Amino acid sequence: MTAGARTPAVGGMRDVPVPDPIARDYILLALRLDQRTPGLVDGYFGPADLKARVDIEQLRGPAALRDDAVALRERLAGEVDDPARRRWLSAQLLALETQAAALAGETLPYVEHVARCFDRRPVRRPDELFAAAAEELEALVPGEGPLGDRLAAWDDAFTIAPERLGPVVDWLVERFRERARRLFGLPHDEALRVGLVRGQPWSGYNWYDGGGRSRVDLNVDLPIRAADLVRVLAHETYPGHHLEHAWKEARFVDELGRLEASILLINTPECLISKGLANLGRRFAVPPDEEAGLLAELYERAGLVAAADPVAAREAAERQVRITAARARLDEAALNAALMRHADGLDHDDVRAYLERVALMSPERAAKRLEFIEHPLWRTYVFVYSEGERLLERWLELVPPADQPARFRRLLLEQLTPGAIAEEIEAAVAGVGS
Repeated sequence: MTAGARTPAVGGMRDVPVPDPIARDYILLALRLDQRTPGLVDGYFGPADLKARVDIEQLRGPAALRDDAVALRERLAGEVDDPARRRWLSAQLLALETQAAALAGETLPYVEHVARCFDRRPVRRPDELFAAAAEELEALVPGEGPLGDRLAAWDDAFTIAPERLGPVVDWLVERFRERARRLFGLPHDEALRVGLVRGQPWSGYNWYDGGGRSRVDLNVDLPIRAADLVRVLAHETYPGHHLEHAWKEARFVDELGRLEASILLINTPECLISKGLANLGRRFAVPPDEEAGLLAELYERAGLVAAADPVAAREAAERQVRITAARARLDEAALNAALMRHADGLDHDDVRAYLERVALMSPERAAKRLEFIEHPLWRTYVFVYSEGERLLERWLELVPPADQPARFRRLLLEQLTPGAIAEEIEAAVAGVGS
């Protein structure tokens, strides 16, 4: 399953520009910190010699890495002329400094730690939001009995058999790619391929190899439902992670020689922007007024029983759109759970009970979500999807619908931070109110 015309090179290796001293030292710092916090580096397609250098050198201590981040941030004023680039690097370096300091034993209050990592302070959601979403689901999901049982039966009816996935994925990805081409343009050499894998904890993942190439994996150990497939593919391909990384490589690495863009880091401000962008991109891949029609056609292409009656399929698709939206609101209870566990100090069992009661999670799902929330790496990361989408959605909707593709394209071609986005929102709101 492929999109685009380029055949990936073996290992994704290619020539890259020589980094300037700031970008070089930023890359070295991130690679060294990744040795202390495995998983921090989500992708690297920069100079191979820098990776080789870090691989063979002696491990650097957390306190030294913290000091390196501080020193590098202090150099920005004298070595980086472009204000947007300087601000982006400063925010990234503050996140790396914060994580190195935590490894060195310098603990901050949880919310402060998260805010320094993402250039954005997490916001607790009111429980009324979840109660309203649960009430909506009670009315939307057909059948009798407990809501969880009815949701499970509904999901089963729209689960795609693994052997039917190939043609459906190709159709969706090409549809999303063509829409992205018209709205945002495509780098001339981008390409991706989609594979089916097993034995992974996630539903889908984008592995960006550089050179405009991505590998997107879908996990067939988990049930792949029609609506989830649309969401995951838009998130991972067009106009989500693949398009973002391909454009930023073309713009910053190839055109401007800003090699800091050749390393992708989680638990940093760029991660919050990237995840929010990928979530928000779904509205461009599938405009809201086309979503039910797309799902109905997907039911047919996937050979689902629901497609046997076109009228019933359309009605089911329209219902699914509303169910998906309500469930997305309900899932935000995980943000509150993270704050309850790490900021409020509630114990494990109390937070798990909260997820079961408020988010309507099964005991097994609540336990799995809490495992993620308590993990040393993911306890910070848990906020990026919802907080990123919430911030960027508000920013996007400050302009008329006709201007929103151009505004979204800025996310693909500029080094924007959550703080800069928030300032644009505040300025716009103040302008309206004045």
